[in-house]
Amino acid sequence: MADFPIVVGINRTKDGSIAVAVGESGMYGLQKERVSRRKHHWGRLGDLPDCYLPAMPLLKEPVDLVVEGYSSDTEIEHVGAYQEEARETLGLKGGAPIVLVSHHLTHLYSAFYPSPFEQAAGLVIDARGSRVRDFTEHAPLPAGTGGDLLEVASFYRCSRGRIECLAKQVWDGDWDRPAGLGCFYTLLTRMVWSEGEGNEAKVADLAAFGDPDALGLPDLDVRGHEVHIPPAWLRTFGRHDVFVYEPGGEEFRRAANLAAAGQRAFERALARVVAWLHTETGLDTLAFAGGAALNCAANGRLLRESPFREVYVPPAPHDGGTAVGCVLYGLVACLGADSRFRWTDDFLGPVPDGSEIEAAVRALPDGLYAERPDDLAGEVAALLDSGRVVGLHQGRSESGPRALGNRSILADPRNPDMQDYINFEVKGREWFRPLASLVPAEHAGDVFDVAGPAPFGQYAADVHPEFRDRLPGITHVDGTSAPQTVEPERSPFLHALLSRWHARAGTPVLINTSLNRSGEPLTETPDHSIETLRQSGMHALAMPPYLIRKRAEPPLPGPPA
Repeated sequence: MADFPIVVGINRTKDGSIAVAVGESGMYGLQKERVSRRKHHWGRLGDLPDCYLPAMPLLKEPVDLVVEGYSSDTEIEHVGAYQEEARETLGLKGGAPIVLVSHHLTHLYSAFYPSPFEQAAGLVIDARGSRVRDFTEHAPLPAGTGGDLLEVASFYRCSRGRIECLAKQVWDGDWDRPAGLGCFYTLLTRMVWSEGEGNEAKVADLAAFGDPDALGLPDLDVRGHEVHIPPAWLRTFGRHDVFVYEPGGEEFRRAANLAAAGQRAFERALARVVAWLHTETGLDTLAFAGGAALNCAANGRLLRESPFREVYVPPAPHDGGTAVGCVLYGLVACLGADSRFRWTDDFLGPVPDGSEIEAAVRALPDGLYAERPDDLAGEVAALLDSGRVVGLHQGRSESGPRALGNRSILADPRNPDMQDYINFEVKGREWFRPLASLVPAEHAGDVFDVAGPAPFGQYAADVHPEFRDRLPGITHVDGTSAPQTVEPERSPFLHALLSRWHARAGTPVLINTSLNRSGEPLTETPDHSIETLRQSGMHALAMPPYLIRKRAEPPLPGPPA
C-alpha cells in the first residue's frame, strides 16, 4: 500500500464517520454508530483510537493526508485537540498535513465526484452547515454578510477539476426566524415526533396517509434559490402538542394531514429551486446531497418531473457520507489526483475477517443453531416461500443509512400480513412504515416505473397497477415503492437468490428492510446480526456459508394471498 497515497477523511459532526482512500479508486468507509450502536452518534474526541482504529486496520498504514469536515456545532472549537489526536493515533508520514473543509463542500464532493457525470449542477440542502467565517470555498455572498450566518443551501456548477459555487442561502440560526428547506423539514418533524431529528423519513412515510389540503397551509415562499417559510406555517409550528403522532384516531389524522401538507410544500419548493439551478447552469445532470436528499418521494418527483435529464443521489447523502467527501476533496483539491472512485455500490465497510464469522457461529447463544447448506440461495428462497423472515449478513457493510443487501431483512412481498409482521414483530416500529423492495435490474421495468438502474433505493417509483395487489408487502398506500435494482456483478449472491426466488414464487421482487431493530443502526459485525436474530421475530439469518436458525421459531405471518 505504500506505493499509493492513503487519505483519511473524518466527519466530526452528526453521524460521525470516517473514510479511507487507497490510491485513486479504493475506498473504505464506516459510520461511528455501527461500532458504538448509538444511532446518529456524533463525532467526538476519542473516536479515532476507540472506535475507528480497532475496526479499520487500514488506519495503521502510513497516511499521506488527513481531511476533517466540520459544521456549525461546537466540535469546531476543538480543532486543535482533534488534530493532536490524529497525529497521535495515525501513522502520518513526515509533514503530512491535516486539512479542514467546510460542511457543504464535503457534501458536494461526496455527490459529484463519485457520480457518473463529467459535469453537472450540484445541489446541497440541509438544516444547517458551516458558518460563513469558516467557509473553505469562495461563495458569492452579498457584501457585508455576517460571519456568524449559516449555510442552509448551496448551488454549484461542477466539472472534473473545477467546482464553482453559484449561490448560497444563509440563515442567522434563530429558530424563531427559520429559513430554508432543511429548517422547514426539521420543524415539521419536531411537530410530529418530539425527539425531532432522525425521524424525517417517518414524516415522508406518514404523508401518504394524509390530506395535504385539510389544514389550508400554503406553499413555501421561493425567491430564486432561496426558500422562506410563510407566517401560516410559522404559526402552525407554534402549536406544540397538537400534531403529535398517535397510532390511530383523530390524533393520527391530524399528524398525517400535517405531514402531507409539509411533504407537498417541500416537494414543490424543491422543484422550484432545482428549476432555478437548471436555468443558471444550462446543464442536464444534477448531483444532489445533504439531509434533504434522503427524501425518496421528493427524489422520485425530481426524476420524473425536473428539467434535469439525470439526477444522481449518492447512497450516503447525509452527514455520514461527508467523510467520503472529505477524502475526495483531499485527493482532488489537495493532492491533484484524478479520483477514479465511483459510488457504484455502497459496500464500503471494512473487509470482513472470515474468522469472525466462524467464531460467532461457534459461540451461538442457546436457542440458535447453524447449518451449512450445499445450496444456500435455494434454501433461503424456500424459507421465504414458506412465510419466514430471513436476515442476510454478507461482505462489507453499507456505508449509508439504507440496507442494500449486505445487512438486510428479506421477506415475501406477496403476503398481505408481512408488512405488519415485520413492523411489529421484527422491527418494533410504527404500523404505517412501508418496506422497500429488491428486484434484479433486468426485471425492474416489469414491476416498477423506472427508466434505469436504482442501486441505492433512493427514489420512490410507482408500482405498475397490475402488481399492486399482488405485491402488498412492498406497495405503499400511494401505490409507490422504493426499489433497489440488483446486478450480478455487484451482488452475486443476492442476485442468485432473487433468481431462485423468481423461479419459485413467480415474482422477481423481495421485501428488503434494514437488519436492525427500532432505534438501532444497521448491524456491522456477525455478533450484531446474530443478536438481532435472537431478539427479534426473524426466523433465520443467512451468513454465507451458514444458515442460522431458531430451535423454537416465532409464529409465521398469514399465508400468501
